[in-house]
Amino acid sequence: MTHEPEQDAIDARIQAYYGGEFAEAERLTTRSAQGRLEHQRTQELVRALVPPGSRVLDVGGATGIHAAPLAADGYVVHLLDPVTAQVEVARRHGTFAAEVGDARDLPFADASFDAALLLGPLYHLAGRADRRRALAEARRVVRSDGHVIAAAIPRIARHATVTLTREVPHPYPAAWTALLEHGTPDPAGGFPGAHFHTGEELEAELVEAGLDDVRVVGIEGPASLALEELPRAPDEVYAAALTLARAVGHLPGIRDLSNHLLGTGRVPA
Repeated sequence: MTHEPEQDAIDARIQAYYGGEFAEAERLTTRSAQGRLEHQRTQELVRALVPPGSRVLDVGGATGIHAAPLAADGYVVHLLDPVTAQVEVARRHGTFAAEVGDARDLPFADASFDAALLLGPLYHLAGRADRRRALAEARRVVRSDGHVIAAAIPRIARHATVTLTREVPHPYPAAWTALLEHGTPDPAGGFPGAHFHTGEELEAELVEAGLDDVRVVGIEGPASLALEELPRAPDEVYAAALTLARAVGHLPGIRDLSNHLLGTGRVPA
């Protein structure tokens, strides 16, 4: 499978970043209160749509940070990830299948699953055509009335993350403007992001993929940027952030203040 040179470079960076430079599982468990909230809310949102016993494809599932708790609660999970080192760790759980693969070319038959999770691939694909292909593949392998569930990183939250501790220069840097206007990552950043969304853009991509009942919410809510600075938030602070995420995470505009968006859609009959 061939891609644009830009995407080839991003794919190589993903291998280095997730293959040894960065521990994704720690990000969602012990690194910050934001990661803990992201994990809890993602599990909550997925389980609200997909009942136990369902066949779930976890595309870009890393080391199994979401697959493992789902499998423990009766879901039949198959994990796919492009990074061999992450798949090797995922296989150690022994409670779900795991293999190396690409979101744009899924090695599964049509209607093989009840739901497909893409909790990472969309923000690692620069071109709209590649993102469309990943969503089309997810839709293809999910049965009628099943769900495609896809995460994205909103532009506003990403901009806040890269500028929070910096003095804003004048004139405004072109890279920051490109991020806000087009979702283009700052080339100076270490994270191998390829594209950052608005809530409306993620919604449009899910609709274009032919999904019904499309909904986009902010996963962690508007308090998530503050939680990212707290390795361990007091219980009452964490509880307040969770309540806020649940209460206002669905509102357009406010949802983009979350560190991550979650889009859901149903495969039509």
